[in-house]
Amino acid sequence: MEAALLLFVVLLIAANGVFVAAEFSFVTVDRPTVDRAVESGDRRAARLRQGLRGLSTQMSGAQLGITITSLVVGFIAEPAVARLLTGPLAALGLSESAALPIALFLALMLTTGFQAVFGELVPKNWAISQPLRVGRAVAGLQIGFTRAAGPLLKVLHGSANKVLRLIGIEPREELTSARSPQELASLVTRSREFGALDDTTATLVTRSILFGDRTVADVMTPRPKVHFLNEKDTVNDVIDLVRRTGHARFPVISANPDDVVGVVHFRQVLGVSAEDRNTVTVGEIARPAPFVPDTLDLDAVLEVLRDSPIQLAVVIDEYGGTAGLVTLEDLVEEIVGEIVDEQDPANPDYLRTDDGAWILSGLLRPDEVSELLEMDVPQGIQTETLGGLIIETIGRLPNVGDSIVLTCADRRGDTPTEVDLALTVSRLDGRRIDMVRARVVNSAGDL
Repeated sequence: MEAALLLFVVLLIAANGVFVAAEFSFVTVDRPTVDRAVESGDRRAARLRQGLRGLSTQMSGAQLGITITSLVVGFIAEPAVARLLTGPLAALGLSESAALPIALFLALMLTTGFQAVFGELVPKNWAISQPLRVGRAVAGLQIGFTRAAGPLLKVLHGSANKVLRLIGIEPREELTSARSPQELASLVTRSREFGALDDTTATLVTRSILFGDRTVADVMTPRPKVHFLNEKDTVNDVIDLVRRTGHARFPVISANPDDVVGVVHFRQVLGVSAEDRNTVTVGEIARPAPFVPDTLDLDAVLEVLRDSPIQLAVVIDEYGGTAGLVTLEDLVEEIVGEIVDEQDPANPDYLRTDDGAWILSGLLRPDEVSELLEMDVPQGIQTETLGGLIIETIGRLPNVGDSIVLTCADRRGDTPTEVDLALTVSRLDGRRIDMVRARVVNSAGDL
């Protein structure tokens, strides 16, 4: 009798394993992989996809199956195993009153351990490791059980949904496959860590995903670095400015930099005859420029610049003043990194010194510094740039030699570690922090 009961228990534990495998494989399987398998003619994958479309109901069925099999195993297995153990324990000289509780305890341990290993852990780990293979194997059994237990599941499922609605949560039948940009970026980071993506590809994908989260203020050329032309300047003045700066486009102002009336491109200058270049004014050839607020996200700015023949927009702050300029190149660089042409100095914004320190532009953003140094540099609360972060931290206008120390997560090794990053003001441009020296220091402040 006990042998038949134990055989029945083994079958119940196997059934429990099927329900556990179905639960974990349905949740972890990659939907696009299932779709590709279905398109290739895999009928079992089609059954799996059918189950995924009613995922919440299938999970309820799996939970019901796990509950039923676990209860029945406990009800049958423990007494049966205890009866088998009572005889050997009595043969060891234990009295019947002592052998019975010991046998029950041992039966509980053996049954629980056997079910935990073969009914829970093995199928769970297998389903997580090979979700498509396991899901294809158990989908038919799982869907069949759920269909057979349909009336009971309908009552239980409906009761659970009513409870959720009472607390303000709308239940869903299927897990959403949509992911936020931050979640996608995290997936890319993990893929890089596990070697599925190389560093260059991972960086490009991450930047593309997070592109729309940034605003114009993050990428624009700020007003202090913009070269303006007055509408009364002549074409020869434009040529002189092109020679000095290497730039090809300039905003044209009327009374002051907050009154931008247009933009002039060097190509327009070439269309003016040499004898007229000293008399034709910039205002006569300037084109209207689009204006965008500094809070506009980059996706929207990209649409504006695509429609603009000059591929440049004037950035306006909340007070209506000129905050800076943004170009199509600025947006492209946000994805692919710095683009250096023949007019640009080599790496103007950063330089590695012989002693391992970095000389950084004060106009770099903290996230750009983080990427460059492979450290998680804190963001400013009210500021956008590295120089602004230093001013925000020390609470006053800085002097050359002023330093702050930030605690950062160093990502250069296999395991992130906390380090102290010293930022020292090395050069000022008026009251603006122009260059910053960055170096890692230990507790003693040494390199």
